[in-house]
Amino acid sequence: MGFGPHLVFDGFGCPRERLEDLTALYRLLDGLPDRIRMTKIMPPYVFRHGLPEDPAGGLSGFVLIAESHISLHTFPGRGYVNADVFSCETFDVEDALAALREAFAPARVEWKLLDRGREFPKHIAASRAIVNRDRRQVKLRLGLEASR
Repeated sequence: MGFGPHLVFDGFGCPRERLEDLTALYRLLDGLPDRIRMTKIMPPYVFRHGLPEDPAGGLSGFVLIAESHISLHTFPGRGYVNADVFSCETFDVEDALAALREAFAPARVEWKLLDRGREFPKHIAASRAIVNRDRRQVKLRLGLEASR
């Protein structure tokens, strides 16, 4: 595991009324961090974008969590929603998927789970060892340290 998991969710064929409900989107973003055992550090922000008749219009929402963030974008004119759940800690992916399916009732879902920052050291001691090794290699290449 690298820095952390990043769930990328696309919901297609969602009922328009679920994609236009600003209050429901706010509630989803407000409750999802607790549901997947993350730490919400601010209230969610949800905004309308575009005009109601514009297929590119909809809602965008974001909640900052101590572990990173959750973001959602709806497009009622296209019956589409996308979401990102990114965290530096593991979270219940199945529960996050269930919450998104419950909220938007998509006819079809595509999702991926990415392992972000696979080379990111999670432990200070390991990080220190990597930095010291790299410094020693640079010094050797520059002739600033004798080989042992």
